[in-house]
Amino acid sequence: MKRHTGQDRSITDRWRPATRAVRGGTARSEWGETSEALFLTSGYCYDKAGDAAARFAGEQAGMTYSRLQNPTVEMLEGRIALMEGAEACRTTATGMAAMTAALLCQLQAGDHLVGGRAAFGSCRWLTDTLLPKFGIATTVVDARDPQAFVDACRPETKVFFFETPANPTMDIVDLKAVCGIARDRGIVTVVDNAFATPALQRPMEWGADVVAYSATKMMDGQGRVLAGAVCGTSAFIDNTLLPFTRNTGPTLSPFNAWVVLKGLETLDLRIKRQSEQAVTVGRFLEGRVPRVLHPGLASHPQHNLAMSQMDAAGAIFAFEVEGRTQAHGLLDALELIDISNNIGDSRSLMTHPASTTHASVAEDKRLEMGVTEGLLRLNVGLEDPADLIDDLDRALTAVGL
Repeated sequence: MKRHTGQDRSITDRWRPATRAVRGGTARSEWGETSEALFLTSGYCYDKAGDAAARFAGEQAGMTYSRLQNPTVEMLEGRIALMEGAEACRTTATGMAAMTAALLCQLQAGDHLVGGRAAFGSCRWLTDTLLPKFGIATTVVDARDPQAFVDACRPETKVFFFETPANPTMDIVDLKAVCGIARDRGIVTVVDNAFATPALQRPMEWGADVVAYSATKMMDGQGRVLAGAVCGTSAFIDNTLLPFTRNTGPTLSPFNAWVVLKGLETLDLRIKRQSEQAVTVGRFLEGRVPRVLHPGLASHPQHNLAMSQMDAAGAIFAFEVEGRTQAHGLLDALELIDISNNIGDSRSLMTHPASTTHASVAEDKRLEMGVTEGLLRLNVGLEDPADLIDDLDRALTAVGL
């Protein structure tokens, strides 16, 4: 590969997904390094004062300040955009910075947003608490029902915002139907695709306008750094999102960008193996607990829809036991699986959403979302699935299941 091949979309658009994840976005310096270079710099120098003026005027290509551009960060943005099938991408310091920027950059007082009710706790805080503070009205709907979006629309509706699969209840949204409803009405769809990543699901292929990520999750995939990303058209990224991120500063560090670049090289291998193992573990749990919520299992009410728009169902799912006491008891009895509120790791992790990730959501809203006191979320890692099943078997027996 030549120095700038990885940034030439006329070439990289022809590559297949696994190749894009390894080489997309790469630009080598004059030293010809194999691995992407790590540029730890806050600013840049110019040969002449006129060069600085030209760059700030947008008349000359080049870097000005690492809040706006950094060579390492740009390589990551190019790779994610390529994997997503998007024209452009901007990264952020965290996943929630990506979600916040993707919404606030295009909404203002008097606008209306329709959001999916099943969502990560902080995303529900955005729709339920933050946006209304700025005069942006929000309506939360059961996103499993496309008609619910139609019924919630107003003349001032500007954005549909939802996750699929949703955290932690694994609700599936019909991407083609909901994105079609939005497009017919001139509404922008913002899809949180963190659970699936572009390795398993590409919402833009189904009509989504904007796709946002917590790259902390499967993209890094090894519990090391925080990162977020927003993908869209060049016009949206450059003219709508960039003015917001430029002036508010949710900037991804070059080091974190470099780590995520390394994570993306193995994403295709990791997420598909973890997806297979999650189905194996889910099948074991089906015979032991009252309910398992994994779209890869035929028992999931939206299994067929999930498999029609995803390449695999992912590493994360939820299951229910009888209340908080039994849920906490099961967690305490684990020997191998870690108790952790993170997801997307190569290590298996489990948490009790009602007391961690969704603790900030009012109880009535949690229950409406399906986040009961007995719900547990499991991230299946890369360990031998037989060892995970042995660990779960011991813990389930300890709490009488």
